[in-house]
Amino acid sequence: MYNLGQYIPRKSLIHTLDPRIKILFVVMLSIIILNARVFTALVISVFLVFLLPLSRIHPQQILRSLRPVIPFLVLLFLLHLLLTEGVPLPPFPAWRITVTSAGLFRGIMVTWQFMLLIISASFLTMTTPPTGLVSGLERLLRPFRIIGVPSHDLAVMVSVALRFVPTFLEEIRSIREAQMSRGADLKTGSIYRRIRSTVSMMIPLISSTFRRADELATAMESRGYFGGSRTYMHDLCLTPRDYCAILMMLFIGGSCLFQDDLFHLLSLWAHV
Repeated sequence: MYNLGQYIPRKSLIHTLDPRIKILFVVMLSIIILNARVFTALVISVFLVFLLPLSRIHPQQILRSLRPVIPFLVLLFLLHLLLTEGVPLPPFPAWRITVTSAGLFRGIMVTWQFMLLIISASFLTMTTPPTGLVSGLERLLRPFRIIGVPSHDLAVMVSVALRFVPTFLEEIRSIREAQMSRGADLKTGSIYRRIRSTVSMMIPLISSTFRRADELATAMESRGYFGGSRTYMHDLCLTPRDYCAILMMLFIGGSCLFQDDLFHLLSLWAHV
């Protein structure tokens, strides 16, 4: 069972790409997604579906990465649906909290954007091993060392944070099953009771998180890890397929950023 942030070993075209290219591609997609409209979001969705066979990742594995954030996505949709001003949709009457056409569109759009962000990040973590992710981040941050940014330490922190996500979710599942085996009812009852049951999981979860962090720090120290710049067994170098990925990245980025100009040219051509 693969969760959000977990690496999936495969032999695919996406797995063999340079980590720097994949990181830059995800950053570019994130910027475009946050400013996307319907057509741009549709293009990016089709592109992410196209990446599934290239990365040999099953759609169910992508859906599993979305499962932990479903409550957040539902809450995000409801907030925009109920709190956005506009013309009420029938049969909802005009009230302080009502359903409007603008709220429905905004809720769908924002939820769609966040789903695309999570899926894009999932492609990065599922197709990039931890060592490659650290190496790629360190190389991208290396120019900032002239202003005192510890590139390697920052890359290690980001990588450890990403890899802690599946461990964190697994710990939540273990605590939940342990409480249910002791007679705790976490699935029935009122909403208030279920919230209280969820809050009761926070103390053992925080304690377990600190324990795992301490074990990780001890393991790194026992293996001789120290801060600062380091060398790598495998040096990163761009291949022809990486340059092809760069061209594709520039094409997709340019098409999404200049879609208004493209539509204007198409409309002028249609009138001619």
